[in-house]
Amino acid sequence: MKKKIVLSISIFLTSLMLFAQNTTSGAGLIVPEERSRTSSEGFASEEFRRGVQSYYRGAYNEAILLFEHALSYLPNDNLILEWLGKAYYKTGLEGSALSYWQTASDNGYGGLLLQNKIEIVRERRVTGDSKEKLMRLSEAGSFSGDFEGNYVFSGPVSIQPNYDGTMWIAVYNTNQLLLMNQNGKIIDRITGPINGFDRPSDIIRLKDDNLLLCESAGDRLALLDSKGHFIKNISSKGRGLGNMISPLYAAQDSMERIYVSDYGNRRVDVFDEEGNALFFFGGKNGGFDGLKGPTGICIYQDQVFVADDQLGSIYEFDRAGNFIRELVEPKTFKKPEAIKIWNSNLVICDENKIISVNPDTGALFEYVRTGNAPSRVTCAVPDVNGNLVVADFTSNEIYVMAQIQELVGGMFVQIEQVDASKFPEVTLELKVENRHRQPIVGLQEENFYITENMRPVTDLKYIGSASYNTQADITIIIDCSSSAAYQKSEIESAVKEVAQSMKGQGVLRIVSAGPIPVTEYVGRPDLLGNFSFDALKTKLADSVPLDLALRLSINDLISAAKKRSLIYISCGSNNSVNYQRYNLAELTAYMNNNSIGFSVIQLNQSALSQEIQYIVDNTSGQAYYLFRPEGLSEIIKNIIETPQGIYQLSYKSSLQTNFGQDYLPVESEVYLLNRSGRDESGYFAPLE
Repeated sequence: MKKKIVLSISIFLTSLMLFAQNTTSGAGLIVPEERSRTSSEGFASEEFRRGVQSYYRGAYNEAILLFEHALSYLPNDNLILEWLGKAYYKTGLEGSALSYWQTASDNGYGGLLLQNKIEIVRERRVTGDSKEKLMRLSEAGSFSGDFEGNYVFSGPVSIQPNYDGTMWIAVYNTNQLLLMNQNGKIIDRITGPINGFDRPSDIIRLKDDNLLLCESAGDRLALLDSKGHFIKNISSKGRGLGNMISPLYAAQDSMERIYVSDYGNRRVDVFDEEGNALFFFGGKNGGFDGLKGPTGICIYQDQVFVADDQLGSIYEFDRAGNFIRELVEPKTFKKPEAIKIWNSNLVICDENKIISVNPDTGALFEYVRTGNAPSRVTCAVPDVNGNLVVADFTSNEIYVMAQIQELVGGMFVQIEQVDASKFPEVTLELKVENRHRQPIVGLQEENFYITENMRPVTDLKYIGSASYNTQADITIIIDCSSSAAYQKSEIESAVKEVAQSMKGQGVLRIVSAGPIPVTEYVGRPDLLGNFSFDALKTKLADSVPLDLALRLSINDLISAAKKRSLIYISCGSNNSVNYQRYNLAELTAYMNNNSIGFSVIQLNQSALSQEIQYIVDNTSGQAYYLFRPEGLSEIIKNIIETPQGIYQLSYKSSLQTNFGQDYLPVESEVYLLNRSGRDESGYFAPLE
């Protein structure tokens, strides 16, 4: 019996020593080799292990308690300090997180990696989305159509980015439509119907997710589905209504009408969403001499802006085609091409320059100039990663342009979860953003490099990205202030329309924001066809603590689907809500740090309160008016298409677990074009 007791003690002490030896230098919880671990170190180790497991389950408040308990045994342990900061960060208490991280950094722990994390989080807290709208751009990478003497593509003219990080490219010379990923790899080549495309000049996505391709030499439009499969042709050559000669660029307004710059007819043709001709405009009328060479076209705030390469200017019309004004002076541009919208400005290509134009004042700002080499940029469009993707027809290249601070600052990489339940098979969940919380979308296996203790892992596999998910979990928060008593039918209508838009997919939760927030429903959205406001359990009150309802709703969504969002139904009373325990910065950080969006459905057209507007502006989402002409059908579509920089990878670990007692380190590096980012974390294998 004594031998068994001595053997058990020996195994226990050995496991503690191995645990200490397996951590990286300066990581904390390390015991010098010349002595055994004290009881405090042993208790701290156990609390720390449980805290890490709670963190990866999404139980961040529980993890905080466990890490603080572990810290009470080892008050200045750097590894515990780092993890306590991570848990506070996930709960939105970024000030506390920075305090613990700074203490560990001052102790000489974490090096440049931790200092960079502190800098990024601190910058976000002070300035919010500090990304300047007007700043010179620099090349982040490029994809050449000429590879070892062979043409991969020839003559790119227009680009249509997708929400999953891929992009469609209309190629003029080879009459193709290409699907390319973020690494420049061609995924698909579309040549069109039997007779093929005829000099494609522009590609746009319509409201119904179909694609519209302008064929300048074919004098027609090609309607394609979201995968690029041909559906039908629209229009034919001619000068009458519904005809066109050399269509160049296209745009669509909020009523789904399609506007096409008809270069040969010197006008703009307008079609309905089915492709039926409605009218055309742009001829001489009153004080307007008429378009001479319409090229780029875009719709901004339901106003139509048209570039003219003969007059060198941009003209503004209303949706009925009535001339409003000349936005810039004639001959401002030499050869203007496509016009796109970026950061509330018009972005226009002009020979070797990309220029921003303020749609209100006509003020100009030069984003980038491609230099003196032969160049003709025809399209510059923002992608989901906040870059500007540019097609250069003459140099036969696709450029990716970014602000210089993004290139210097790199990417913000976070190891969100580690699942070691099937050890040695380990699954990682990574979140990749830029410095301004914008997700980096479209990464593939080749963009990731995973190591354990700085050694490459084996059997690395790319599982997938949340951007490809086609469903979302939604929580509807209903304003149950006293004014809701007069808007019951409107609230019921909003809930039913959102539930119907989910098309039976995902989980829908309903939380009533009353004096005490209550979760009223959790289940399938298609079961709420008979939703009744009177069935809510909560009581109406003159003032309700919205912060408590938000925290309750966020807590429930942390372990939900990767695409998830809150939808707040607001009765519009500025004095009906209050914030008792959590400030706005903490609430928005809690949502952002857990990839949860926030949208508002307004039951009236009054302005949102400053507090609600602040949350909308600082999270992903937007405000919708209940009775807007297009309805609420797009709200779920917009949530699903919101970029998500969350990735899953798996690998086989070669580390020893010491029966599940050892802290196993893991490191992740992410590369994309000229940018990179890194994070370090760790996990515990199951106890044996």
